[in-house]
Amino acid sequence: MGISNDSSFGQAVLNGVNVLCGVGILSTPYAVKEGGWLGLLILFAFGVLCFYTGLLLRYCLDSHPDLQTYPDIGHAAFGTTGRILVSVILYLELYAMSVEYIILESDNLSSLFPNAALSIGGFHLDAPHLFALLTTIAVLPTVWLRDLSILSYISAGGVIASVLVVLCLFWVGLIDEVGIHSKGTPLNLATLPVSVGLYGYCYSGHGVFPNIYTSMAKPSQFPAVLVTCFGICTLMYAGVAVMGYSMFGESTESQFTLNLPQDLVASKIALWTTVKITYALTLSPVAMSLEELLPSNHGKSRFYAIAIRSALAFSTLLVGLAIPFFGLVMSLIGSFLTMLITLILPPACFLSILRTKVTPTQVALCIVIITVGAVCSAMGTYSALSKIIEKLST
Repeated sequence: MGISNDSSFGQAVLNGVNVLCGVGILSTPYAVKEGGWLGLLILFAFGVLCFYTGLLLRYCLDSHPDLQTYPDIGHAAFGTTGRILVSVILYLELYAMSVEYIILESDNLSSLFPNAALSIGGFHLDAPHLFALLTTIAVLPTVWLRDLSILSYISAGGVIASVLVVLCLFWVGLIDEVGIHSKGTPLNLATLPVSVGLYGYCYSGHGVFPNIYTSMAKPSQFPAVLVTCFGICTLMYAGVAVMGYSMFGESTESQFTLNLPQDLVASKIALWTTVKITYALTLSPVAMSLEELLPSNHGKSRFYAIAIRSALAFSTLLVGLAIPFFGLVMSLIGSFLTMLITLILPPACFLSILRTKVTPTQVALCIVIITVGAVCSAMGTYSALSKIIEKLST
């Protein structure tokens, strides 16, 4: 993230919304389909709990002037093991999000050009495989960049893209007369765990919250920044969820862009808007952490950096082709990794770092949040994994 020091309230909100409001917004209608209308309560509950755990991270940072990042908090709470655990989970989540990006572009571009294909030396690539490969090649040069400030303008672009996709959905529903058809199901218990993971994925910004907090000119405004970010994003998520499921009902796809009638201008805008270069911003921290493992004489070498970054990019392509199920992969990330980062680790670190200063009410709240996180994580992970295995074996 290209976050400047002394960032204003507005800049902090922009960065926060960009971090929170990612590709998760494309799947909220699918989450309602999987969980039913009452499942939307989970989205609001997660919003409130994740806002509170965001504040807990701030208390942890305030406990010692040397703490700057989420891995620092992990170290302060649980020593070197804590730092390694937090780092590995954060990097795994970023890597998995990069895989999601490849699946997303492959799905959307092959829906625009379903007949695209390529045959080279006995290899035949159909549209999804071809566009997954082309997407990877297209983003490769951005992955090689070490100076992320060149990419930081994409932060604003990400927010604009999310808003634009939302507007396109509403335009298609209300003005292009696709109309509101579906009454929908109140509650879908069988597939509710999948929607738990999808809603969990929506609030995966905690890895960057410490950076936003430490970069603020007036750190005392951080709670107001969090309230604003969570408020804006929750409204956008809920609006898209209600609109998308009302329009497409039980035929809702894992990304609502695949449901939009393709002859409409608004549909084309929505599909192309998803093709934004957030991939490099997501994968760069993973690449940097791997570069730090190199011996010092190789660490500065441009060749090794490009080799590592290229290998990482192509590995996301291979994983994306192996498990091309956008909604289920998102549910798995949301259940397993995001729950750890947003609901389980912040209260655990808070209780460990500030153990002498916490009130009984805070202890009770933290235990409740950790329990909710653990139960949702176990249910959602099992459900998403079993569905992915079932799809792969058919």
